[in-house]
Amino acid sequence: MSDALTIVVVEEDRDRATQIVDALKDRADCEVFVIGNASSLARQISAHQPDIVLIDVDNPTRDVLEELTLASGPMERPVAMFVSGAASGLSRTAVEAGVSAYVVDGLQPDRLHPVLETAMARFQVMRQMRTELAETRRALEERKVIDRAKGLLMKAHDIDEDAAYALLRKAAMNKGKRVADVAEALVTASGLLG
Repeated sequence: MSDALTIVVVEEDRDRATQIVDALKDRADCEVFVIGNASSLARQISAHQPDIVLIDVDNPTRDVLEELTLASGPMERPVAMFVSGAASGLSRTAVEAGVSAYVVDGLQPDRLHPVLETAMARFQVMRQMRTELAETRRALEERKVIDRAKGLLMKAHDIDEDAAYALLRKAAMNKGKRVADVAEALVTASGLLG
């Protein structure tokens, strides 16, 4: 980790929090904030705008996981959760809440940095996948609108698909807009008129 990080550590035990902060500062250029009380966790985390959140809890509750969902808002930052034991079903719930790393058997200072790096890498991969999925969905929706607009033009002007697309493209170029925007306007106008 080369750039300075802002890290929020959620740890109720003061001595344990000190150990974690020391381990972080020994091996990374970072600013660390400790949250000792899990109530209003989302608000407290948001106040610091961290690059990553580390949570050390014995047994995570659904309330803590709901707060994490709000805190990762949704999925704004990587979260590594260290738990003392495997609780049935909570690891899946934690991942759905935005946890990038769910580590059983608690937080060990010597494992801290590899887990941090893994959580951040996994978070970046998931963010990239979400971005690509959103772009693909947008492109598919635009394609559907363009196809509907071509259909309207084909019917209105008794032309083939290529000629209808050429009309859309020409109108887009003349107006300095994207083909999808012109198609959307045509489909909307047709809906109002027809």
